[in-house]
Parts: sequence; C-alpha cells; structure tokens
Amino acid sequence: MLNSIGLQNPGIEYFMQNDLPWLKKFDTKIIVNACGSSVEEYVELAKVLNTLDIDGVELNLSCPNVKSGCMAFGTSYEGVKEVTSKVRKVLDKPLIVKLTPNVTDITEPAKGAEDAGADGVSLINTLLGMSIDIEKQRPVLANNMGGLSGPAIKPVAVRMVYQVAKAVNIPVLGLGGIVNGRDVIEFMLAGATAISIGTGNFIEPEISIKAINEVEDYMKRHDIEDINTIIGQVQMN
Repeated sequence: MLNSIGLQNPGIEYFMQNDLPWLKKFDTKIIVNACGSSVEEYVELAKVLNTLDIDGVELNLSCPNVKSGCMAFGTSYEGVKEVTSKVRKVLDKPLIVKLTPNVTDITEPAKGAEDAGADGVSLINTLLGMSIDIEKQRPVLANNMGGLSGPAIKPVAVRMVYQVAKAVNIPVLGLGGIVNGRDVIEFMLAGATAISIGTGNFIEPEISIKAINEVEDYMKRHDIEDINTIIGQVQMN
C-alpha cells in the first residue's frame, strides 16, 4: 500500500474527551503515538500525555507523509537524541521512539534514542515511495510521494530490526509487512521483542488472532515453551 494520509487527527483534546474513555473500556494496554512539527510541540504534547492514564508513548520521528517535522528529526543520531532527551525530561511513562527506514545507517538514530533515555525503539515506519499516472503524466498522490507499507517492505524491516537489535540494549519492536505467524517468528528471530501489524489489518481484520494461533503451532512443532527464548536467535551463515 502506498499512502499519503499524513498525520491529520482531531488533536489531543478530542483524544482525551472521546477516544481515551472508549479505549479504557477494554482490557488492553494503551500506547499513544505522538507527533509534532517542532521540538517544542513534541515537549508540550508529552507534558499533556504524562498526565493521562495511559501505558506509554510512542514518539513518531519517522513519518514520510508530512512536509515538516517528524522525519527531519528522525534521520540522524543528534536529531533523535535531541527530541527524545527533551521529551524524556517531561515524561515519566514508558517511551518508545519510532524510527524511519529512510536513512543510510538505521543504527545511528537507534543509538540516539537509547542514549537519550528511550525505553525502546520501534521500526520500521513506511519506506518513501512514488507512483506516476502515465495517462495524466502526474504523480498519483497529491503529495507526490508517500509511505510504502505491507509485505513488500518486510525484508528491509527484518534486516533493520536485526541491525538495531545488535546495536542497542533496549527492546526493539518490529513492524513492516507482517501478515502471518511465520512473519512474527522471523522478526523475533531477528531480535524483535514484540511485533506490530498495520497494513495487514486492511486485508484481514482478524489477522492478529490468526497470527497468534500460527505462532502457537510453531512453538508446538519446535518444542518451545517460552516464545521469548527465540528472540535474536537467528543463526547467521
């Protein structure tokens, strides 16, 4: 899927008044994805989130679908460290930093997040892509470029999760093209301590439940009692 939805949303006030009360009805963890167009905006948002009854914050430093902010901070060690450290000072809750794959060396931003006090990193966000309407001879997306997600990006995501897991000592959350239990196992072998499914939900709403069942089948076939024992256990050639 190639999208240019961006980060439009009703805002933090609406979330507090409407979304959060609804989410609290369910027995689940609530992690809020936070974005901004300036360091100051990230900090102010983090101050508000720190007062809410939520379980953690995912700092979005990686969205390719906006014209300012996010990726500008997330492409370098110093940029990630600066935003993360300032947010860390005002946020007492668990802090995850979401990294962009649109960099030369994914381990540098990850190290920046770790050195700034992040509790974990999540990767990857979408790859920057483009599609052209050959009849109109114009880009298909109004923003010209957008984020590519889904199974096509999984090999890149697995590679980057492996690299980051070797480079930092904080948990790595893996995402990017996961659509079944085999993909989950692959990411965990690469070093992911948890995984996330995004685009796959558009294909099959019950994809997460099916993936869990497939992981359980894998564990039975390989006599694995604790799934955590396979994290980072890929045997390289």
